[in-house]
Amino acid sequence: MEKSRRRSRKKKSSNFIIQGSILAVTSIIVRLIGILYRIPLINIIGDEGMGYYNTAFNIYSIMLLLSSYSLPLAVSKMIAFRMAREQYSNAQRILRASLFYATVVGGIGAAITWFGADYIASELFVMPMCVYALKTLAPTVWIMAYLGVYRGYFQGLGTMVPTSFSQVFEQIINAIISVTAAAALFQYGLKANLVYEAADYPYAFGAAGSTIGTGAGALTALLFLLFLMGSYRKVIKRQVHRDVTKRMESYGQITKILCLTVVPVILSTAVYNVSTIIDNGMFGKCMEKLGQGKEYIALWGIYSGKYRLLTNVPMAISNALSSSLIPALSRAVASKNRGQISSRISMAIRFAMVVAIPATVGLTVLAGPVHGLLFSGDNALSIKMTIVGSTAVVFFSLSTVTNAVLQGINHMKLPIRNSLISLVLHVICLWVMMMVFHWGIYSVVYSNILFGFFMCILNGFSIRHCLHYRQEVLKTFVLPTIASGIMGAAAYGTYRLVHMVVASNAVGTLAAMAVAVIVYGILLIKLRCIDEVELYGMPGGAKMVRVAHKLHLLS
Repeated sequence: MEKSRRRSRKKKSSNFIIQGSILAVTSIIVRLIGILYRIPLINIIGDEGMGYYNTAFNIYSIMLLLSSYSLPLAVSKMIAFRMAREQYSNAQRILRASLFYATVVGGIGAAITWFGADYIASELFVMPMCVYALKTLAPTVWIMAYLGVYRGYFQGLGTMVPTSFSQVFEQIINAIISVTAAAALFQYGLKANLVYEAADYPYAFGAAGSTIGTGAGALTALLFLLFLMGSYRKVIKRQVHRDVTKRMESYGQITKILCLTVVPVILSTAVYNVSTIIDNGMFGKCMEKLGQGKEYIALWGIYSGKYRLLTNVPMAISNALSSSLIPALSRAVASKNRGQISSRISMAIRFAMVVAIPATVGLTVLAGPVHGLLFSGDNALSIKMTIVGSTAVVFFSLSTVTNAVLQGINHMKLPIRNSLISLVLHVICLWVMMMVFHWGIYSVVYSNILFGFFMCILNGFSIRHCLHYRQEVLKTFVLPTIASGIMGAAAYGTYRLVHMVVASNAVGTLAAMAVAVIVYGILLIKLRCIDEVELYGMPGGAKMVRVAHKLHLLS
């Protein structure tokens, strides 16, 4: 009986892991859909078209950072704090104030993207033709601001399901419209080439077509969440009716708190992610000075369209954990429960590493087979990038979660400081690698890894200083690394053996992945990286425990 009670308490305290896992699974599905539709997209618009597309998307991402990317985190943090104290009326006021904020900043972001597109494309990135894709993305900035508020609201209520479903719907519509519109506009660009006696219109128009899908997907997700809000209205009214809050927060006060919450998140996240924009601009300028400007667009397309696409899939786990960790930590801070704060930090970091470390090993040993499975043409360069740059998965996963920890415990300035220091070191390393050692696109890969590494070190020191917290090492880092090494050997051996028998890259790759999952799962349990109670705290944990007992993996 006592064991059952402990298990129940453990499951309750690890609810944020369950919610984070739901969002993580969804994020992986979304990323996989992204990979699947990028395959025909790359085949349609080529590496040059992907260069235009990804450059425009980098600017769009910065506009999202400034206008809406921080809203889910900030709104969820504020809503979770009020809901923990049963201040339901104040929670609704936060929602209304956040929607007004989204209207203002989303509109400003959309206007800057539209009217500044020509200058940004021509002067900052030496890519005048990406202006079409950038202008097409401008309305989406506004839509995403509202979408961010509603996603943050539901996350603050402690559920990731609405966000998860909206992301899946968004990506499905995005995939269908992107490929269809890119193909249509690519053909239109061929006709424009004949009229203007140019060569770049198909790639530029094709990239713009793919960004139409981004806007259509965002609009679909927003309509879905609006439908859920309408369905949830009766519950909201009942909560507000029984609210016993004596002091109602004014909209001015809420807006001030929202800005004080949003701005640090914006700054830390913007600095944290602006490295890609700097990489893009610096790489273009340096390649031009080195007399290799013509190679720049295609190289950037390979880096951002293939290497970053693959490494971003496992990073979705840490992003999802961060989304669930911030409101969970906010609730723990509100209740002043230091034990719960420490346990949630420990579980989040360990869970992120249990996923990121094997993902790094898997990308390294199966880089060639995975590229052959997903991308047509010559993938030699992107395969090398993946092999030498796969460790970025570990560093960025850990730094993302530790960023969320600092934000969740209300030390909002520390991630900003750590990001700025890391960014300065990153820029110095990139310039030296480009202009002194002439490492080309690998300069971007290596400096990107170093940026994540610097963030991990600085965030680790900050968390230790604020909470006197030390992360457990053996089960978090050492044992997953040992298990991942054995898993990598088994996966590579399986691929070589199957490929030798059936001479099929697809069959060999899928078989290697299946073996990797099974071997790693067994090793996690046998090496006691995860125990029975922790398994119960994961989605589908009861089934996993039953299977583990049947296989005599658990004593």
